Order: sequence, then C-alpha cells, then structure tokens
Amino acid sequence: MSATTPALEVRVLGRTRYEDAHRLQQELLVLRAEGRIGDVLLTTEHEDVVTLGRKSPQGDAAGVGMPVVQVERGGEATWHGPGQIVAYPIVHLPEGQRDLHAWLRGLEQVVIDTLADFGVAGGRVDGYTGVWIGGRKVCSIGVAVRRWVTWHGLALNVQADLTRFAGFNPCGLDHRVMTNLAEHVAGPCDLAAVEQRLIQHFQRFYSELTARAS
Repeated sequence: MSATTPALEVRVLGRTRYEDAHRLQQELLVLRAEGRIGDVLLTTEHEDVVTLGRKSPQGDAAGVGMPVVQVERGGEATWHGPGQIVAYPIVHLPEGQRDLHAWLRGLEQVVIDTLADFGVAGGRVDGYTGVWIGGRKVCSIGVAVRRWVTWHGLALNVQADLTRFAGFNPCGLDHRVMTNLAEHVAGPCDLAAVEQRLIQHFQRFYSELTARAS
C-alpha cells in the first residue's frame, strides 16, 4: 500500500522483520542521498526485536530472549514488536531546516497530535526525547542522519505487550515507565486507525517543513 503528498511517498509495509525494514531503509537512504528518489515515509509493525542505539551501555539487553540488533540511531535500547507502530522518515532536510533538535521536536509533535485525535493528552518531559502520557512513556524516538538525509524514526506503543520491555532499561529508564495508547483511550484503539492518523499528521508536518524551506 502506498500514498503520496507532493514530494513525499508513503509506504505502509505491514508486519516486517526488523532486518528487512532496516535493509530497505539503507537502500532508500542511498537513493535519496544521490537524488534518485524523493522523500519516503515507511510505517511498519515489527516482529519482536530489541535495538541498541549508539548510547547503549555495553552488554545492555543481554539475555532478553529475542533478537538484539546494534543500530546507527541515537539513544539507547528499545523494543519493537506487535502492537507498536514504527515510522521511518527517509527525508532530505532542506537548507535552512537542518536542525536535528527541531526535527526531533517535529516528530514528537506528530505523535502528540495523533494522540489528541484519540482524546489523549501527550507531552514532552524535559531532558528526554519522546512522548509521554502523564508520567509514562508512550513513544520512543531515535534518528540518524547521513548527508542530511534522515533515517530511523519513532515507535508508538498502541496495544503492545509491555512485558517485552522487561529485562533491560528502555531508553535508560525503568521498564515500568512504558505505556500503551490503548490504556488511555475509553473505546477501541485500532492499530490501523492510529497508523493512518500518524501518517496524516506526518504529511502535514512535512508540508510545513518544505514550505518553510521554499
């Protein structure tokens, strides 16, 4: 499944192995850096995996009983798996918009706006990247940039098995801090519906980003 806004292609991948999605990111990153394709947003739901960012302590997540992969993004360890929406923007940041802190704040706002569509107030916590509901973390964000092309991205817990965060410290935090959007929604919380709203809010953020650069 795919959709487009001007200069942005959206690919909804469904359930994927982390290795396959990571390989696709790498391929698209090269193509985008060479100017052979436009910007792309990938969304997916992974099979169980723990990824270790550049700041992960040595030996973190050892013995968790699932695949552990060292990756290029910032941050520490986190889990990806069923019930969680992962979004990977492969975007060439335009001149005048090459501020990675602003990019991270923009991704956070995409998630905050998505939560609001379901009647949930999300927010930021000083000193941390990501989105929180009250004192609990619902979305982790970690990115990498090469030749001003972004990759990696965000992971929003919708109806995930939060026990999968046990056995390591997600983003350096106690695993009990993690929460699901579904825990804070009065009615049903359909994964596909949340994914669609996330895509729409990213498209708006992307349009505003490119408009500021023109």
